[in-house]
Amino acid sequence: MLLTGNINGSKVSGNELKKFLQKKKILHLLYHHNTLSGTEISNKIGVSFPTALTLLSELSELKLVETYGTGVSSGGRKPNMYRLAGNSLFVIACELGRYKAKIIIYNSHNKAVTPILEFDTHIDDDELSNKIHENARKLIEEYKVDENKILGVGVTMPGLIDENQGINHTIKKEEYRNVRERLAEKFGKMVYINNDARMQAYGEYIFGKAKGHENAIVINWSWGIGLGMIINGKLYNGSTGFAGELSHTKFTDEGDLCICGKRGCLETEASSNYLVKNAVKGVQECVVSQLTVAFKDKENQLHPEDVIKAAKAGDEFAITLLNKIGLALGKGISFTIQLMNPEIIVLGGVISQANRFVLTPIQQSINKYCLDKISSNVKIVVSENWERAGLLGISAMLFQKLFSEIHD
Repeated sequence: MLLTGNINGSKVSGNELKKFLQKKKILHLLYHHNTLSGTEISNKIGVSFPTALTLLSELSELKLVETYGTGVSSGGRKPNMYRLAGNSLFVIACELGRYKAKIIIYNSHNKAVTPILEFDTHIDDDELSNKIHENARKLIEEYKVDENKILGVGVTMPGLIDENQGINHTIKKEEYRNVRERLAEKFGKMVYINNDARMQAYGEYIFGKAKGHENAIVINWSWGIGLGMIINGKLYNGSTGFAGELSHTKFTDEGDLCICGKRGCLETEASSNYLVKNAVKGVQECVVSQLTVAFKDKENQLHPEDVIKAAKAGDEFAITLLNKIGLALGKGISFTIQLMNPEIIVLGGVISQANRFVLTPIQQSINKYCLDKISSNVKIVVSENWERAGLLGISAMLFQKLFSEIHD
């Protein structure tokens, strides 16, 4: 196939390589612009109109491109418009959380062709690559997706990730850190991995609440506190790919032990872990609360969603817990605002669903710790699609890499 052929290792003529690159450029353009006319394509890739039509015809024969209506005429006949064929190319997108993962298959129009499938795993699971492969196969077989049309696998996960090497440095066992290598062996396809917060930020920037904002912060507020940054319209990874570790910034000197091995990280004061731990403690101490009634002697069944539900029902204990973590996160956000001066901050993750119960204390902290001149123009909003933002982000990034690079 055009996108996965071993052209690098084959003896091809200069003309063949040139055509190959021109076709890749067309696919890249159509992915970004959705539809283009033949004239627009010829101008953008620097070829004559007849050459552009020949390339489009060959891509149509491969069922990678299709005509899609006609454009506006500038005086003559209305031009044909071209787009990527809907179900000709697919990618597998997988997102790992702290305790669970979800996987889905998208087509080149960023439309889901399967539902999300959830399964239990984590980054230190020795069977991680097997579980991702097994659950991908379930989707492929159940929804009859042509495996030959699946071009790659994208995985977004917590941790310090080198996207170029495909390595997650947070995985405890060194021999399991090269996630890309492990998955490429299983799937025999291109594999791309990146940090969960960064891919959620990219998904929000391309498809969600951060769209149209050149300087945006997206926070994945769940068991950890991930932060992704869009700076001058581009996803920011940092010099070594580790940017955005808001979760492990020092919040208090004498705090609880964090999973990173240090004490007093923001995560220990403002995450789902803190919320659930203190809710459980309250239940065990028989505080007056709906949570005590519902979870006494079964505290291990209590989840962040239960605290949020109780708060929305007027439970004072639950409201107090959410207020406390909102104030803590707001303090962390205030430092970020002072440093980055963003236009918008998008909150995603399960705790963001508490809405006003966390937004109000966040704003209180920002008012306390930020210069008004810097913070007054920052919008803070809750994502409408946070459960899919990371999946869409990794899918979009994978398609862009597939359409813009030559792969062995």
